[in-house]
Amino acid sequence: MKAFTSVTGTAIPFIEDDVNTDQIAPIGAGARMSEDYAHTLFRHRRRGPDGAEIPDFVFNQPQFRTGAILVSGRNFGCGSSRESAVWTFLAIGVTCIIARSFADMYRENCLQNGILPITLSDEQADRLEAAVVAANGASPFTVDLHSQELSGPDGLKISFEVSPADRTRLLEGLDDIGLTMKHRAEIEAFEKKMAEALPWSQRADASSL
Repeated sequence: MKAFTSVTGTAIPFIEDDVNTDQIAPIGAGARMSEDYAHTLFRHRRRGPDGAEIPDFVFNQPQFRTGAILVSGRNFGCGSSRESAVWTFLAIGVTCIIARSFADMYRENCLQNGILPITLSDEQADRLEAAVVAANGASPFTVDLHSQELSGPDGLKISFEVSPADRTRLLEGLDDIGLTMKHRAEIEAFEKKMAEALPWSQRADASSL
């Protein structure tokens, strides 16, 4: 997993509540393991019945086809647990999602894929949303995980909270396996101790089977 330290770039305003994973990464007939995730993103909402793009839909606007930061509302990522609903954002360059709240499974999937999920209070979110809408893709925003601060045009600065465990895994680029392997020495010492204390519990050598 790629480590996350900071990101600077376009902030995409998608200010909706209850955005679910079926909308973010719809699964339909013909879906492939080698799916074009950038094309998959909001596929059913980006086009009208005639197949033409809807110009006003935010991800169809030229300045928001790619971006670094997504700003949304409450209960972001609700619905099914499909991990592709995270991959679609990575495919357009988004590595930080800021919302008023997240569905628990979606938040965990973000962490497992190197995306920083940030939850803001209503007062903080109001300030950020206003700034992002006003910028309209013309001015960059920065999110710094070391300082736990996001900044933007006109001196905007907002501090955010991230648990120490989540901060560590992102800064070091560790998924669950990587976090476990940080304790490899202790695990091996425990396994050795158990093998000596309970030799009968150890798996037989394959050559003796």
